[in-house]
Amino acid sequence: MVPTDPPAPVDPLTFEKALEELEALVARMEDGRLPLEESLAAYQRGAELIKFCEGRLTAAQARIAVLEGGELRDLPPPK
Repeated sequence: MVPTDPPAPVDPLTFEKALEELEALVARMEDGRLPLEESLAAYQRGAELIKFCEGRLTAAQARIAVLEGGELRDLPPPK
């Protein structure tokens, strides 16, 4: 087995880049051709990315709640 570089830290990623990486990982895992060790590493990285994305979404929701005076409302439909 060829050693791989350690995964990049999650913190410097944007939400969009993290989601893009997660989608790519899922596609590779669904392909079913990853060796066991790579599958485990991909699963671990995916779990980190999910946690990161969930944190970003929670933070965004909290910011919106503050902007809306503590009340989350649906956005008006575009005109």
